[in-house]
Amino acid sequence: MSKKKLAIIGASYLQEPLIEKAEEMGIETHVFAWEAHDVGEESADFFYPISIVEKEQIADKCAEIGVDGICTIATDLGAITVNYVAKKLGLIGNSSYCARVSTNKEEMRECFRRNNDPSPKSMEMKGTDLSDDEIDQMLSDNEFSYPVIVKPTDRSGSRGITELSDKNGISAAVKAAAEVGFEKKVLIEEFATGQEYSVEYISWQGEHHFLALTQKYTTGSPHFIETGHLEPAPVSDEVLEKVKQVVEHALTSLDIKYGASHSEIKIAVDGTIRIIEIGGRMGGDFIGSSLVQLSTGVDFVKAVIQVALGEEPDLKPSENTSPAGVRFVFSDDDLTIIDQMEKDPAIKIVYREIDDISGTVSDSSSRFGCVVFIADDIGQVIRYLPEKG
Repeated sequence: MSKKKLAIIGASYLQEPLIEKAEEMGIETHVFAWEAHDVGEESADFFYPISIVEKEQIADKCAEIGVDGICTIATDLGAITVNYVAKKLGLIGNSSYCARVSTNKEEMRECFRRNNDPSPKSMEMKGTDLSDDEIDQMLSDNEFSYPVIVKPTDRSGSRGITELSDKNGISAAVKAAAEVGFEKKVLIEEFATGQEYSVEYISWQGEHHFLALTQKYTTGSPHFIETGHLEPAPVSDEVLEKVKQVVEHALTSLDIKYGASHSEIKIAVDGTIRIIEIGGRMGGDFIGSSLVQLSTGVDFVKAVIQVALGEEPDLKPSENTSPAGVRFVFSDDDLTIIDQMEKDPAIKIVYREIDDISGTVSDSSSRFGCVVFIADDIGQVIRYLPEKG
């Protein structure tokens, strides 16, 4: 019996869990990415040096290969190509509408407005040569109040994000966001207050299956780079049920019918939930690839592959679960904490990767490494997570 063939978009470390899991499942991997000496170029069964934005070329090659499914994790740009190729070849994927509104933040905001999903007010900035006063007047005309968040419409990983408490520096923030965006477009939105969380789901034939609620730790204002994550998030059953209702409605609004999704939300002190954004793909930062399985027993990566191949995902949890966390490295202070963790018998380190600390961290991609760890008690995990941002 011949092996099933899976196309994977992207070859960086983000896609390595997919490649490894597919191999474990006896599936042949065909990886597409710009040649950059990434890990997936060597670990895949077959590698094709085609940029992930070259949708037509990838579709033609996938048709020639006869792939049985296509997927990616932790990348919005890759998700666009996945859905395009899936539709063209009659494979499992989401609609072109879904691909558009789940990868462009302004389109997403408009979708949420149409469907009454709770989300911060926002507007797209069409020019990057305006002064602080000119942008401030535009915000005033549209009844915005400070603080506001400035971000590119089509990036992730905290790239180009700035919070401003007044007009000073807003033109520089707009230019910085435009520079890192693919479309060079910028979104300005109201700042939602509250604790930040992400919500991990997998969908099959339009049914949304909740997996985990993750508590986020960040650097705080102005750039909100993530410093750590905790699963399961310590919230009440009542709050969790409200989160599920809000997110599942929004997933339907975005027409997400198949595969993983990663929803970022904030919960205010009064319990109000605001949706920051939703990606129609698995979350990065070891959330989808590690924390979900460690804390829930559900093999999220395997489920993503099963859906891509047209199989109902196996969501039966294993019995071995533990509270889990990830702490990212920003400075020598983090290394000191990690050294303490290694000496603590209550902590088990599952994964550790640390680079030389040199320079400053400007976004998630420039952090100096991380450690993924578990403990029997959630309080022991929290002890080694950063201060909340």
